[in-house]
Amino acid sequence: MTDSMEYTRLGTTGLEVSRFCLGCMNFGTGADWMINDEDEAIEVIDAARDLGINFFDTANTYSNGESEKILGQAIQGYDREEIAIASKVYFPATDSPGPNQQGLSRKHILEQVEDSLDRLGTDYLDLYQIHRWDDSTPIEETLSALDTLVEDGRVRYIGASTMASWKFMKALATSDIEDYERFACMQPEYSLTSRHEEANVLPLCADQEIGVIPWSPLAGGFLTGKYSRSDGPDGARMAEDESAPEERWSEEEWAVLDAVREIAAERDRTPAQVSLAWLLHKDVVDAPIIGPRSIDHLEENVAALDVELSDDEIERLEAPIDPEWSSKYT
Repeated sequence: MTDSMEYTRLGTTGLEVSRFCLGCMNFGTGADWMINDEDEAIEVIDAARDLGINFFDTANTYSNGESEKILGQAIQGYDREEIAIASKVYFPATDSPGPNQQGLSRKHILEQVEDSLDRLGTDYLDLYQIHRWDDSTPIEETLSALDTLVEDGRVRYIGASTMASWKFMKALATSDIEDYERFACMQPEYSLTSRHEEANVLPLCADQEIGVIPWSPLAGGFLTGKYSRSDGPDGARMAEDESAPEERWSEEEWAVLDAVREIAAERDRTPAQVSLAWLLHKDVVDAPIIGPRSIDHLEENVAALDVELSDDEIERLEAPIDPEWSSKYT
């Protein structure tokens, strides 16, 4: 376990957040990989707080709002000023959405923020993010609605997630021209095996001094080293398509994992710690979003703060993949 948590500012804001953000997507019901028991989920949240994590990320759509409710239960015992709560809007918060129950219209945003605040049991969100870009709604309408939320105090900062860099720059430019609140951070997929954002939004974030909080930093568990080419954990096969792990990931991705395992063995660390340490070494990254399923996994992840990688080790980890981006990632 690390001796102490580290903190950083989110982008150019004054908001101080822990170097790891606890992702809450796996709190609730709906899938075997989730923490279905509310008490167990709260125990993980409390353990994260004990480790110094003050940044928590959820969304209205996670388990149809269950994630927000569980996080809301956990934070009732905390000093609200000491924690930063982030949620998102775009996807529906129900399995059977009707008209106006998804997207980034002014109507949907203003209704969903109230629902999120109610489930979380708080008067404001520290960070409210658009979960995706909405081609059906003018960005001016979306930004105007978000600006209203900041003006009236229901939201402190706004952010975005997973989109083409030209769309993100369009939003930033619109804010500048119309004097709307500007996006303070971006939440992209980013890991050693998913580096496509290096050819898309990350250079823009660096140029515009936008905070970056990557999701899936362990590539859905692949970078924990729990898979072999023939079998998953306990011999399990990939549930979504019944394919063997060797078929699910490319040779380049397996080569990355080989390098991760080698460096982890050399340093007496775990593959997860090496993979997370690589992200922490990226100047553009503020706080990777981790989603541990247990307190042991949480402690293992946070201990990555103590791993210092050399330039040679970083080169070994990055060598197998030449980052490319395409619209399929949005």
